[in-house]
Amino acid sequence: MTSAGRAEPAPDDEPDLTVDELAGRVGLTVRNVRAYAARGLLPPPRLVGRTGHYGREHVARLILVREMLAEGYSLNMIERTLAHAPDTASTATLALHRALLAPWLPPEPETTTAADLIARAGVPESSAIVEDLAALGLVEHLADGRLRVLDPALLTAGLQVVELGVPPAALIAAQARVIALVREIAGIYVRMFVETGWQTFLEAGAPREQVEEVRAAVARLQPAAAQALLASFRTEMAAAVGAAVAAELGDPDGEPSG
Repeated sequence: MTSAGRAEPAPDDEPDLTVDELAGRVGLTVRNVRAYAARGLLPPPRLVGRTGHYGREHVARLILVREMLAEGYSLNMIERTLAHAPDTASTATLALHRALLAPWLPPEPETTTAADLIARAGVPESSAIVEDLAALGLVEHLADGRLRVLDPALLTAGLQVVELGVPPAALIAAQARVIALVREIAGIYVRMFVETGWQTFLEAGAPREQVEEVRAAVARLQPAAAQALLASFRTEMAAAVGAAVAAELGDPDGEPSG
């Protein structure tokens, strides 16, 4: 891309489309094209004066967005999928990318207000809970003053813990540590897959006939990894609770007193 006011010449074989021509090429309305661009689903156009000109990458991206919408993906999910994809990814790469990423995406974000969130947490209006959650990346501020909850299931679980009497500040501090540990665990599982199944796929030249097999393997990895993690968590949680109870009862060795 170029700085404002300077046009970048298009390659000889690159289509040079206005936004109206681009919309017509992919079977969308201009309004939809502008809306997708505003959400970051479309790369910026090449500017000639104040007029945007679009090329092959824009056509490919809009076709991908249209296909994902037809498959039942929401705009929020498409936005999150493309946000994780490299800028130079081709349509085929993005298609594979979304297939691999889809099983791991969190539920659809929800929109709420700071007042509602504070009320659900049962904390004073002066509480910094909203900013603390934003700092953790669990909520984000919208232009209209409302909040977008990026992982509603995680927020609901957190509020359930707060209802048990755990102060929100203590829970948020603990969750920050948990997120760091879970990120490390996720890295372990991903590296394991990359070094085995994914590497084999690449070494074979990424054949199209194996794409579905790889996608299915990734989809199966999610419940398997979650089950293994939960089993380990139960075991360690039982040991930690037992040790804590024993310590509170005055027996650090874990044997019941009296």
